[in-house]
Amino acid sequence: MIKKHLITCSVICVLVLISGLFICGKADTKKKKKHSAEYKFIYRQNDPSTDFSFADEAMPLNDKQISRKLRGSLRKSSYNSVQSDILQEEAAKIFPIIEPILSAYGIPNDFKYMPLVEAGLKSGVSKRGAAGWWQFMPGTARTYGLKVGHGRDDRYSIRKATVAACKYLLELHAEFNSWTLAAAAYNNGEIQLARAIKKQSEDNYFRMHLNKETGSYVYRIIAMKEVIEHPELYGYKKYYDFGTNRQSAELVALN
Repeated sequence: MIKKHLITCSVICVLVLISGLFICGKADTKKKKKHSAEYKFIYRQNDPSTDFSFADEAMPLNDKQISRKLRGSLRKSSYNSVQSDILQEEAAKIFPIIEPILSAYGIPNDFKYMPLVEAGLKSGVSKRGAAGWWQFMPGTARTYGLKVGHGRDDRYSIRKATVAACKYLLELHAEFNSWTLAAAAYNNGEIQLARAIKKQSEDNYFRMHLNKETGSYVYRIIAMKEVIEHPELYGYKKYYDFGTNRQSAELVALN
């Protein structure tokens, strides 16, 4: 009887041990997946050929706080967080249409990533009333030539909305003399940004203290640029050759 009891205890102990090892292994795997984007970033950051910049304005990644904020944005943009290839699919669909318009207006090509940040994972109208690929508010949309109302909303036309966004961005750049600040003003409004610059006596976006959304906005665009250009490093299985897909993508009805 005692022998049977000992055998039973031994079996239970073995099962508990195996279960513990399985749980630890599983937790370790989750931990590795969770931090994989950060490891990739550290590798990329130490690679001299890596260019973490926006519109040719380099990020001062020697600043630990700036580096940490970019790592966080990359983590949120990785496949482990998004769990979908929708960003890659949307990029392949809209970039061939956006790129020529940006070029025609003299807007840096990096702004093509902005619609993916603004509306890539959204649908419908925001709480504030912004809508479309470039998330225009109704009033701002009308200011730059878009029709909104009476059964028509040009904010959902990728071509028309991109033209309007280019006109707006040119005005913002003329005011702030920086594409990074132009992007920040697009997100938060030029009046609010101008006040922040005056109050802080600082016109370097990366050194400024802004609200949470605007303070992370350019980081999110740069992170989007990184995961779209190097999808395989951040868990995305699909890769789109935008040059190959250019002609067919222009035929996609997006209005």
